[in-house]
Amino acid sequence: MITTTFRNDRFANAINLIPQKIPPIWFMRQAGRYHSHYRKLKETYSFMDLCKQPELAAEVALGPVKEFGFDVSILFSDLLFPLEALGMGLTYDPGPKLSFSLTSEKDLLQLKSPDEAIEALKFQKEAVIRTREVLPKDVSLIGFVGGPFTLMTYASIGKHDGNLSFIKTNQSFVDQFYSILVPLLKQNIELQLQGGAEVVMIFDTAAGMLDPYNFQRYVKGPISEFAKLYPKQIGYYAKNSTEEHVRQIQEIPGLAGFGVDHRFSIKQTLKNFGGKGFIQGNFDQELLFADPQTLKQKIREYLLPIKDLDPEDRKGWVAGLGHGVLQFTPETSVHMLIEETRKVFSE
Repeated sequence: MITTTFRNDRFANAINLIPQKIPPIWFMRQAGRYHSHYRKLKETYSFMDLCKQPELAAEVALGPVKEFGFDVSILFSDLLFPLEALGMGLTYDPGPKLSFSLTSEKDLLQLKSPDEAIEALKFQKEAVIRTREVLPKDVSLIGFVGGPFTLMTYASIGKHDGNLSFIKTNQSFVDQFYSILVPLLKQNIELQLQGGAEVVMIFDTAAGMLDPYNFQRYVKGPISEFAKLYPKQIGYYAKNSTEEHVRQIQEIPGLAGFGVDHRFSIKQTLKNFGGKGFIQGNFDQELLFADPQTLKQKIREYLLPIKDLDPEDRKGWVAGLGHGVLQFTPETSVHMLIEETRKVFSE
């Protein structure tokens, strides 16, 4: 096990379930297309350059920390790189496109072994190391990998949504692909932890489309393996998750925590599922497009019920969005949400 040293006290308190007045803050996609710092870099460099050149990845990750004062920074990368490492090719024009799809069990023969594939992911370790070097000493750093189910949807149908009947009804195919993919992701997680990531988040964009049985098989199973290997160092987020999905995830022994989207009440989620790890979320990211007066009202409506809780009852909360920062989100809105959150909980 790799020993974790938390750089941000508020994030450490959330992970360790220590009550505190002001929560740590980080947003999914806090580094990206909405931010002028990123857009400026994009004028010179491709998306692949920004991910794969460690100095550039560090510069992208640092930008929003300097601009907005987040407590936690996130490795700047892409969840599809494990598929590229397995030999599936990957281009962005502008969206991701793989060189071939997995449509039958014979297609799996084209994939590299996990031990071969991991070599193509070592740039992520270097990116984590470099990011840690440039971040302020009191800012935590987390890594991420794509969830196995989401990676499988991209590998087989080229996207994370659509008709998933082939995957949902061909368990032999899934099991064979998972026998290659899951060992690779374990090594991928270890690379990021070795580089200095304090927690590695598993982002599962497609898992919310699963029924409870298949969620247990395709999601809870492998995430449980990750958490057993790296206790209190694995977090999880599934877009469009249901209460049943969250119930299954919070049952996983050793999980550091999980996120929920804006359709959940944080107050109720803390009551129903709190006390085992952090719970991250979940202000509605679309509200950030409101005019300043309306936005301030919406932020207060969201925060005040949480503030009414005793600090003991909201321990573990990590303030964030329901999903990631959307393209064209006004930077002033991001500033306001962060500033109002700290202001409300310091009053």
